Amino acid sequence: MVQYNFKKITVVPNGKDLIDIILSRTQRQTPTVVHKGYAISRLRQFYMRKVKYTQQNFHEKLSAIIDEFPRLDDIHPFYGDLLHVLYNKDHYKLALGQVNTARNLISKIAKDYVKLLKYGDSLYRCKSLKVAALGRMCTVIKRISPSLAYLEQIRQHMARLPSIDPNTRTILICGYPNVGKSSFINKITRADVDVQPYAFTTKSLFVGHTDYKYLRYQVIDTPGILDRPFEDRNIIEMCSITALAHLRAAILFFLDISGSCGYSIAQQAALFHSIKSLFMNKPLIVVCNKTDLQPLEGISEEDMKLVMEMKAEAMKTVMGQGGEPANEEAVLVTMSTLTEDGVIAVKNAACERLLDQRVEIKMKSKKINDCLNRFHVAMPKPRDQKERPPCIPQAVLEARAKEAAEKERRKTEKDLENENGGAGVYSASLKKHYILANDEWKEDIMPEILDGHNVADFIDPDILLRLEELEREEGLRQAEEEDDDFEMDGEELNAEEKEALAEIRKKKSLLIQQHRIKKSTAESRSIVPRKFDKNNEFTSERMGRQLAALGLDPSLAINRARSRSLSRKGRKRERSSDNHGDAMDVDMDTPSKKLRARSRSLSLSRSRSRSRPPSEVTPGDGFKDSAQKVKAIKIAKKSVKKRNKDARKGEADRVIPSLKPKHLFSGKRSIGKTQRR
Repeated sequence: MVQYNFKKITVVPNGKDLIDIILSRTQRQTPTVVHKGYAISRLRQFYMRKVKYTQQNFHEKLSAIIDEFPRLDDIHPFYGDLLHVLYNKDHYKLALGQVNTARNLISKIAKDYVKLLKYGDSLYRCKSLKVAALGRMCTVIKRISPSLAYLEQIRQHMARLPSIDPNTRTILICGYPNVGKSSFINKITRADVDVQPYAFTTKSLFVGHTDYKYLRYQVIDTPGILDRPFEDRNIIEMCSITALAHLRAAILFFLDISGSCGYSIAQQAALFHSIKSLFMNKPLIVVCNKTDLQPLEGISEEDMKLVMEMKAEAMKTVMGQGGEPANEEAVLVTMSTLTEDGVIAVKNAACERLLDQRVEIKMKSKKINDCLNRFHVAMPKPRDQKERPPCIPQAVLEARAKEAAEKERRKTEKDLENENGGAGVYSASLKKHYILANDEWKEDIMPEILDGHNVADFIDPDILLRLEELEREEGLRQAEEEDDDFEMDGEELNAEEKEALAEIRKKKSLLIQQHRIKKSTAESRSIVPRKFDKNNEFTSERMGRQLAALGLDPSLAINRARSRSLSRKGRKRERSSDNHGDAMDVDMDTPSKKLRARSRSLSLSRSRSRSRPPSEVTPGDGFKDSAQKVKAIKIAKKSVKKRNKDARKGEADRVIPSLKPKHLFSGKRSIGKTQRR
């Protein structure tokens, strides 16, 4: 089955845009640098390539435009006539023909200039021929700019056309304007057609879909048609005439019997008779709409006579099997789209008539013989004269009766809602079908969150047993603590021990206080420096007293501490004397040279030892010489450079992985130039 989807047609660029697209692609996709030192054959190939590439791109673009637009002779006649009504097929074919001619002209220009370029004798001659070739191609495109703009307008309009399948099951609604056609399609399908109380609200074809007997039907709403000569009808009316003429569909002719549409029944009957030739060999139903304003039985005799004539014509135009007339009830139906009375009946009648007609057509086709050969209906032969009607067991009949009685007795939620105050008052219980041990538990309120805690975390069926175990364990622990607890209260001590204990506690509290004072004065340092010892408590004398109290000789420790302090002071003095030694030699009465050399050697021996340079090789390093060690140090520094760089990098640091990314710094334009031609 052929599907027409005009939304897939690509956009048609105008002449200037098409030239920009093709020349830009030629500039980007072909080489752009040529030197005077190239051989003449290479120069010819260079410019021939540009001309051929440009012609190829023009050919591809124009061919895509020609191929994507439908050909009026190859598509379904419905779409062919619809496009002719909307756009005038002569203009349409002329625009596509101009595009085709431009494509051929561009091919011819490229062929001629390539032939001339084969005999180019200089760089200047070859470049001039290339410029002339591209210029003539662009001139051809400029001349067809109006045709390209026209095709783009047609493309936009065709994309807005509904997707109608001419070969599927279709119901077509027609009639005078403002008789209720759009209201009917809105009722039976999900289409959303604008409905207004004035004529010609619908200005084009609208499509909806509905289901009947598990089959999908296409419903088409057509604009209103006026009873006037064919030549005077406008484009809106011609859309409806085209659909009636070419689509094999069930026709619903809407008739406003109330006259509220602004047209009498006589005028509507005249329209019916003027277009009845379009209804031939199609199921036709006359629909009397707006019966809420005027019932069919209440119209005048003249109008009733006209309606009966239309009914008779509808029965004649239907192709029945063997020439038999159609059912009278299915040809003339009444409805009201406002009250929705008879809307579904009209839809079902149209679908049923359409199905019957399609089945009749298939039965008359040649394919039916191939299908009938595959079927065999077995008909049993009678053995005797006794009748054997179908027998249904009594148990089955009783079970059906019981099910029917249960359905009648059982109340639904809708019934309960109506009995208890209706919607908004009655609230259906979602717990009534819970399967519990006791039905009284169904409506119990079970909180999920209580005091900010999940109730399910605290539900334990053995909670009382666990509580007893905890209490028992807690009692045992308390008893053990009472037995093992020991506190130094001084009752078991003698007088001397009590005095020592009091002295220890007093000293402990005193040390704690002193430490806190030192911490506060030392600005809360973790280690209190010696300079904050304001009371001179940490001295060598105090150390001697403490060591003597412990039964140790403090003289060696005191002398060692004093010698260290003297050596630090002497080192400082010697350094200062070395720095100003020349001035002191001049000003003072100095000792002999031997004493000066001795003091200088002592100062050098007491000074700090020099650090070893990093390039010096020490035993155990594993290096052959200092050059090899320097090279190893360089390699090590280079290997940790990236790691140290990444370690210093934070989440908010702006990172440019490549300082000159190729897609930003490579190209053929110079700085500040966007015009390349």
